[in-house]
Order: sequence, then C-alpha cells, then structure tokens
Amino acid sequence: MNRLTVALILLAAAVAGLLFIPVFGVTALLAPIGVPLILAFGVTELCARWESLVPWRALLLLIAGLIGVVETVLYPTTAAGFPTGATFSALADGATESWRLALQSTWPARPEPSALLFVPLLTLLAGVLGVELLRLRRPILALLPSFAVVVVSQLFQAVSGFSGLLGGLGYAAVAGGVLILMPQADVAGHRRKVPALMLAVPAFVFGVAGALVASLVLPSPGPAYSLKQDRLAELNARVASPLDDLAYRLEHPDTPVFSFRGDADTDRWPLVVLDDFDGVNWTPGSRYRRLGTELAPGPAVAVPTHRRSATITVSGLPGPWLPSQTWPAAVGGIAPLIEESQGTLWLPRPDDGPRQYSLSWWSPEIRPAELLDAELDSAAPGGLAGIGDVPPEVGRLAREAVGGLRPSFRIALALERFLREHYRQATGTDLPSGHSWPQLRKFLFETKLGTSEQFASAYVALARTLAIPARLVVGFRTPDKPDASGGYTVHNGDVVAWPEVAVSGVGWVALDPTGSARTGTGSASSLAAVTAQARTQLPPAEQLQDQPLPGGDSGSGDGGAGDGGWTFPFGPVLIALAALVVAWFAGIPLAKAVRAWRRRRQPGVGAVLGACREVKDRLREHRVPCTAGMTVRDLAAVAHDSGHQSTVEGLHLLASTVDVALWSGVGTGPHSGPQAWAAVREVRRGLARRGLRARLRAAVDPRTLLPAR
Repeated sequence: MNRLTVALILLAAAVAGLLFIPVFGVTALLAPIGVPLILAFGVTELCARWESLVPWRALLLLIAGLIGVVETVLYPTTAAGFPTGATFSALADGATESWRLALQSTWPARPEPSALLFVPLLTLLAGVLGVELLRLRRPILALLPSFAVVVVSQLFQAVSGFSGLLGGLGYAAVAGGVLILMPQADVAGHRRKVPALMLAVPAFVFGVAGALVASLVLPSPGPAYSLKQDRLAELNARVASPLDDLAYRLEHPDTPVFSFRGDADTDRWPLVVLDDFDGVNWTPGSRYRRLGTELAPGPAVAVPTHRRSATITVSGLPGPWLPSQTWPAAVGGIAPLIEESQGTLWLPRPDDGPRQYSLSWWSPEIRPAELLDAELDSAAPGGLAGIGDVPPEVGRLAREAVGGLRPSFRIALALERFLREHYRQATGTDLPSGHSWPQLRKFLFETKLGTSEQFASAYVALARTLAIPARLVVGFRTPDKPDASGGYTVHNGDVVAWPEVAVSGVGWVALDPTGSARTGTGSASSLAAVTAQARTQLPPAEQLQDQPLPGGDSGSGDGGAGDGGWTFPFGPVLIALAALVVAWFAGIPLAKAVRAWRRRRQPGVGAVLGACREVKDRLREHRVPCTAGMTVRDLAAVAHDSGHQSTVEGLHLLASTVDVALWSGVGTGPHSGPQAWAAVREVRRGLARRGLRARLRAAVDPRTLLPAR
C-alpha cells in the first residue's frame, strides 16, 4: 500500500477524533489520539518491510494502538508502564461506560480516564479499519470509519462557527488527499490518478467555497440535537432540605460550619437553591452534572464579569451540598456534581472529617442606576415555577404592596421594602419554623413575625403572583470580621434564607426582605453592594410608576410612536423588497430555464416547434424586433444586422430543420429535435457575444415570459 495514503487514512481518523475538542479541550486529546495512531503507522511500515507480518497486521495495529492508549491515558494504573489487572479493567470500563460519563459532565469535561477513554479507542478503531479497507482499493470505503467518528462527535456536540469551518476543511483536505493518491483503475486496466484528481479537486474547491459562504453569511445556529440533553448524573442520596434545619441552626448559633480564605468580595454563600413550591414544601433542582474543568458565566449573564476565588474547608456540614456561588467557574480538590442553572454543588460521596476545596466564580459587574432600570428575565429556569394553591387574600396583598404596577426590578425592590417596613424578624429562642401556605398566611396576616425562612418564602410566593421571576436560596452570610489568621469562619448563627430575582443580562440578584443583611464585607463593585446602592435610589412608594414599554410613548411629541400613533414598518418593507429582488433576479431566469426544458422534452415535431419559440424569445430578450407571424427565415433576415454571424447561421440551420420536419412530407426523424436545439445553442452562442450587460438585461427581462404580439 502507498505509504502516504496510509498516513492520510490515519490522519483522517485523528482529525475526526479531534472534533471532540468541545467535549474535552485540545490539550486533553492530542496525546491520547496522536500517539496510538503514530504507533499504528509504525506497524504498517514494519508490515511493508516484512511481508510475513501482513496476515497479522490488523491484530498488530490494535495491540500497538492499545499500548499507546495505555501509556498516555492509563499510565497510573500500570506498574512502571506494564499493564496490570486495573489497566484491563479500566480499558473495559472505558469501552462501555466512558461515553456515558462524558455525556453526564459539563464541557469541557475533566480529562479523567473514566470519561475520556472512549475517544482514543474510537479513533484507533477507525484508523485500523480504514487501513484494512485499503486492501479493497476503494478510498471511499477506507474513509467511512473515520467519517463515522465525525458523525458521533457531532452527536455529542455539533462544532459550528470558525472551529467548525477549520474542522470541516481539515477533514475535507485529508479525504481529498486520499482520493487523489489512491490509484484508480480505468477501463483498460491501467492505473492512473487523473480521474481521482478530477473528482477530488472540484469537490474540495466547492466544499471550501460553500463552507466560507455558510460561515460568513449564514447565522450559526445551535445544535439541533445532542446526546447530552437527557444524560444527567445519578444522585446517590435523598436528603432533607437545609431549609428545614434553619430554625435549629439559629438556636445553636456558635457551632462552626465551614471556613474560607481568599477573596471575601461576597456577602453570602449559597448552599442550595429551591425553586419549586407545591404549597407545602420547597424542593431543590435535580438536573445535576459532573463538573468539568471550567464553566462560563452562563447565557443569562451579558454584563462584564470578574473572576474571584477562595479556598473553603468544610467541617460542620453533613452534605451532600457544599458552599458555592451563583456562577461557579471551577472547583479543585474534589469532583462534585453541579446544577448548572443554580450553581449548587453536590458531593456524591461525602467523607468524614474536614473537606477542603478551591472555588472560583464569576461576579457580574453593573452600575446601580443600570441595575435599578434593568428588566426582569421571565425565561430564567425555575423563576416562575408553581407555588401551589394561592389563597385569594395573598394575591390581593401582593398587588397592594406594589400598587398594581407592572413587574420590573424596581417593583421587586418595592416588594422587598414592603416586607421590611411591615414585618419584623424573630430573634431569641422558640423561633417560628415552617414555610407551607398555612404558616405563610399566619406570618403575612397575623403575627407578622418570622425568621428569614418565612421572609424569603413569602417574598418568592408574592413575587411569583406578580409575575416576578424569583427563587429561594438557603446558605450562610459572610461574617463581618475575619479571624486572627485572616480567614473567615462561618457558624450556624450565620445561616440565612433569601430570595433571588432574575434580572436580564445580570442573572440572579440576591435581595434581603429581612433588612438584616451585613454589608461590611465585599467591595463597592460587588453585586450585593450595587444592589444596596440601587435600593437607596428607589423612589418612595407614592412616586413609583410603570416604566415606558419598549417602543411605547416616549413623551417626545413629534415623531414619537405614542398611543394611537403609527410607526412605519421598516423591517417588513425591507424584507419584502429583498424577497422581490431575489424573486426577480433568480425567479425569472429559473422560469425561463424550466420553459426551455419543457419545450425540449416535447416529442416529435413538438420539439422542433419548441425550438422555434425558444429562438424567437431569445431574440426578443436582446431587443431584436419580432412578431408572432414571422418565420424562422424572417428572423434570420432581421437578425443579420443586429446579431453575430453565428446567430444567423443558427437561424438558417433551424429554418432547414423546420422545412424538413413540417413541409417535406417525410415527417420528423429521431434527429430532428436534437438538430433543432443544436441550432438554438448556436443562436444563443452568437447572442452571448453581445456583451455582459446585454446578457444580464436579457436574463432578467420578464416580457419574454408573455407571448409575442
């Protein structure tokens, strides 16, 4: 076999494997994919040197490739590089389970053997099959295994944009090289490369042009389907909600829970997010995934973000939830699960004793005035979930609290202010507990006294009745002062529940309806500090009013689109004009081409008559005077002065064909139709020499679609 062809087949498998980059990243895949395929290429060279090895080539390729996989991915399971029982067990798990674990992770996934192994195994298998299929002298068949890997990679995560363009061009270039280099047999049995070149080069050129046009002109849609959509990590425990423990922790305030050191630019540490309320219990999210190497801030965050970090040591939390932040970026030291839409961390197997891990997270940055005027994000996951059977008086109370105004972040702050001014926080012992509707009704209409549990639960319930997207969070405050060592120790007494409101472009913003939030920690740019400044800028309740709707009355008088006014529909008009232009410049030539095809397909004398009509329409397009009663010879006389000589010759050829077909008495033969249309092509060739401007004008002239007068 050709050495370069074998190398390209293995390279095609490598390129296909690298299309898993969105799943694992570049650095995690280079060695596991490259080393096994390089060793496989070395085996093909040995087989080319010693022909006695050729019958064993497939087995030798697999063995060499598996050695490369073991040395690059499973080396910790070996004894000084030699496979052990753990190595073979890991290979078996990688072939059966690693693909599933990868789908259960956030991407880029951690490059652990348990999740990564299926990619090098898949590319190795594609390379070995491709090399063996070269024996059939069919390059397309040899490329099918690597193309199957391409399909599988796109089912995991469709590569789009510039990365997709590079990946597609890379695979197309390698595949084109295989088609060019692979000898092809002609009809005489001689070997030659020209037919492959003739097939591969145009395909590659058109593929490149199409990819460039698609990437530069068309928008990049998200993947229509991914195997990841319904693959979630399995939770190994069912535990009570931390909301149920809030009263107990407040009654035992001095017990340490966790400590942290590092960036203290946060006023609270979320433990679990509760977004579903059935009127009795609040339940947390359940769509957990294995946390990968790093997470982006999330699609809900459009404002600039700043990355912050801390090292956390947990001592008084039984688990499985861990202190986190709303938008985690990365976690080191442990391998938790994460609820991506909530930022909640879940440790699958909590160990006894202290647990230490590093956490980095994204902190949105926005100015107070912008936050105050921001819109709410009604599409936030869980923000408008159910709240059970709402008592009628609760809905009336919510509307009275905000004056019946439309939902906005200003109204969310107004609802917070209403609870602060009309309700008191309970302290001391024998604290109220519970968050079902009977307990919330007692809090809202009778005692008006509660812990943060009742404040937060009532706020979220009232907000959702007003169509304000909100959720409930249980966590801990950051202490006001650090320890002597410079770190912070969080105790049971710092436990708190609070509501969060979904703000467009910012994400979830924490509020404090109890009015007892500690603002001594964090910088002036933290989201908590910005929220506190926006709270001070909120107008009094009697001055609150609905903000103008987008596109509504701006109050500017002339030129405004106020109530009862009319705005010119620029968008639909432009779209209609663009559609008209496309229909004109593409539809008219297409209609003419279809008409010519139908005329040419007519049987017998119909094809000859169709050629006459086609010639007359072509001359009319080029402004040659024609009437319905003119014969073909009349057209030749008229076109003598206005057309090229080949036009006149084509008309004379068509005239003689018409004479034979219509007036000779012999009838039409099998060659009359093709001869007539050959004359049409000669006429068109002569008219084409009149210049590009005349040709374009003729192509889009709609008048020839109507019969001649």
